[in-house]
Amino acid sequence: MNKIRTLDEALAVITDGCSLMYGGFGGVGTPPAIVQGILEKGVKDLIAIGNDAGFPDIGIGRLVTAGRVKKMIVSHIGSNPNAGRRMENGTMEVVFYPQGTLAEKIRAGGVGLGGILVDVGVGTIMEEGRATAVVGGTTYLIEPALTADVAVVHAKRADPFGNLVYDKSGRNFNPLVAMAGEITIAEADEIVPLGELDPECIITPGVFVDMVVPGKGVNWVWAWEKKAAAE
Repeated sequence: MNKIRTLDEALAVITDGCSLMYGGFGGVGTPPAIVQGILEKGVKDLIAIGNDAGFPDIGIGRLVTAGRVKKMIVSHIGSNPNAGRRMENGTMEVVFYPQGTLAEKIRAGGVGLGGILVDVGVGTIMEEGRATAVVGGTTYLIEPALTADVAVVHAKRADPFGNLVYDKSGRNFNPLVAMAGEITIAEADEIVPLGELDPECIITPGVFVDMVVPGKGVNWVWAWEKKAAAE
């Protein structure tokens, strides 16, 4: 199955008001061409779900700075002062979770669980109005799993089926995010023929990926033709 699509085809499923889950940590691992495409398309009122708010001009922060995000579900926004200003003036809602809790909520959504149990907040005002469960004599808060309409990730290498290899720390939240989208789009710096990826290096299996978009400047057709000519 060939999942390679153009950026325009991928952007067709990212629409006003949709929930958009994104990989990345401080901008590293967030797909740049997709973010640029969202800006150019004019998509607005996004519900953005990811580790952080990037930087003002890097990663998901570019969408925050442009006022395209109406709500964020994150672990922190400290690296993007524009996110802080928008939160304070009421133009963007921000929901915070501890980083580990956020990662587990995304992972739970990706593997089909309804939620996770956490002890953070038990016995405080955070417990008010929340569902709880007692396991082994310990009370836990029930945190619902997180999923999104669309998930976008950035891979170093991909094949046409959507198997993904990440670049060192660029891996971060990407494997979790890739599992938790109703539609998952991977932007790849390099696209190689089937069988070219070392199975031991594949982090996200293609079964989780719906579309693969060549990153900016990637000439995968030329690369394949060159390989075929050499053989």
